[in-house]
Amino acid sequence: MNILEINDLRIGFTIHGFARDVVKGVDFRIPAGKTVALVGESGSGKSVISQAIMGLLPRAGAITGGSILFRDPQTPDAVIDIATLPAEGKEIRDLRGGRIGMIFQEPMSSLSPVHTIGNQIEEALLLHRPMPKPEARALIEAMLKRVGFKDPVRAYDFYPFELSGGLRQRAMLAMALICQPALLIADEPTTALDVTIQAQVLDLMRDLQAEMGMAILLITHDLGVVANMADEVVVIYHGEIMESGPAEDIFRRPQHPYLKALLQASPHFDMQEGERLVALREARPRAPAAPKSAPVQPGAAQQAPLLSVRHVTKTYTTHSSRFFGKGTTSTVTAVNDVSFDIERGECLGLVGESGCGKTTLSKVIMRALTPDSGELRFDDGKDCTDILSLQGEELRRFRPKLQMIFQDPVSSLSPRMTVMNILREPLIIHERGDGAEQKARVKALMDDVGLDQRFLSRYPHSFSGGQRQRIGIARALALDPELIICDEPVSALDVSVQAQILNLLKDLQAERGLTFLFISHNLAVVNYMADRIAVMANGRIVELAPRHTLFTAPVHPYTKALLKSVPFADLDRKLDFKLAAPGGASDTRHWPAGFKPDPEGEALTHLDLGAGHLVLAKPGADVREFA
Repeated sequence: MNILEINDLRIGFTIHGFARDVVKGVDFRIPAGKTVALVGESGSGKSVISQAIMGLLPRAGAITGGSILFRDPQTPDAVIDIATLPAEGKEIRDLRGGRIGMIFQEPMSSLSPVHTIGNQIEEALLLHRPMPKPEARALIEAMLKRVGFKDPVRAYDFYPFELSGGLRQRAMLAMALICQPALLIADEPTTALDVTIQAQVLDLMRDLQAEMGMAILLITHDLGVVANMADEVVVIYHGEIMESGPAEDIFRRPQHPYLKALLQASPHFDMQEGERLVALREARPRAPAAPKSAPVQPGAAQQAPLLSVRHVTKTYTTHSSRFFGKGTTSTVTAVNDVSFDIERGECLGLVGESGCGKTTLSKVIMRALTPDSGELRFDDGKDCTDILSLQGEELRRFRPKLQMIFQDPVSSLSPRMTVMNILREPLIIHERGDGAEQKARVKALMDDVGLDQRFLSRYPHSFSGGQRQRIGIARALALDPELIICDEPVSALDVSVQAQILNLLKDLQAERGLTFLFISHNLAVVNYMADRIAVMANGRIVELAPRHTLFTAPVHPYTKALLKSVPFADLDRKLDFKLAAPGGASDTRHWPAGFKPDPEGEALTHLDLGAGHLVLAKPGADVREFA
């Protein structure tokens, strides 16, 4: 039996008097108890379809044709055409949250910040199943326990901001499932999560599906997640179905050129040295007339590293106050005794879960934060600069040498400035040329990142995500930096746009001899970009090695857990979800004794395994047995 049948669905939007079709004659089915993945890039129409199923289309949108037939297993003879239901009617309200549940991509923006988790789940429960509050609380606590909260009684009274990203997504899942729906719509449920937490959430969804017998519509652009979760796959592009069928056929025998291109655009661990991602729309930079410096091969003999980081530590002090009585103070060590070098011309990958200290470390290097202790030295071949000692005009003159590409171009580009003004701003601040020279430089930067110069008068909101990120790259290049810090530069992008940006960064590095510190939690992306990789957990570098060594012979348990949690777009290499550590990969309780910090014993140190391979362990520990 099919829980949901979508037939020739058409959805249009009318904005400022202009009508546009965004979903164009879509057909697919969701069988009972099965997972159907709806795969596509941003703007393909997949989220609009989910909104139509839930009766949540925005005012500007309307179903202009077709049907959405829902068969409830509790009443299999009754078929409801959701497309014909009034948007505010009782029938659609009974379905929404009752028989059809939904979890969203970003729980922080979907959960109310002023209500506890328990109150929000209770509201959804009582709306569809009126009952005494004590009975409702018991049901909610049981569901919170089922989705992985160790102490559901306390969790009931938590606010969303008190939970980690993974726990917030579990709370969202509890809310969606509290009424035991027949269909769960999961809209990018793990996109914002680290790979180990993602594996836990996906495993939980599969267990709950088997337990409740529900069907799942999984909306995602991650083909690795699809390969591990879906029974059937529907590939959508610009509102039209390109290809659909069983997951076996989609991955082993793809037919449509678009699907083949998506599969080729995904970075994976089997890529050969020098192999290039196949982007759907390539963005090649303009070759510079006179490169600032010849590209340097990583590993070539150098007098000194470009950047030397030694024993950097950064702590934060947090204060919690009460209405009555004294508050409490606690200290969090975000970066703990971190040391590494970055050679000129190389790309050093820095990987780890959210909260491990990656971004804090990048801010320390950029002098946006002051460390408690440590040393940063920058050697440009002429002078060796102590970065932390710079003040005033000296610091201002140094800043062009270090630039940053941010994770989210929407929040890092001013919405009030045109592209011309955004790219001119660093040139004006650092007094690089007169007005005419600055405008010429801006036009050259647009060529560098493969954007049309006609876009210079536009504002950021009028660009796609990939185009905005290219503007962010152009801004980072404006002052001819020696080192660029890339902080999760592609984590918010679709797989095809991600391939475009990664290829662009590699091209720029090869042609201009750029040096990158590439920060990410996606090991497949880092594998494609980096020459060496540093793995960070709980504020410390736990393993550092050349890329090939790290992926073929990892030693630290945290590194191994990260590698085991990466989903492949390959049916023959499915994840073993049960290997995901219950407390996350950084939970030291799951590490062998030789790698565990011991407050009363010997301090951990970096053991040298040769060929540039370092691992954090107890002195004298035989760590090779774990390789």
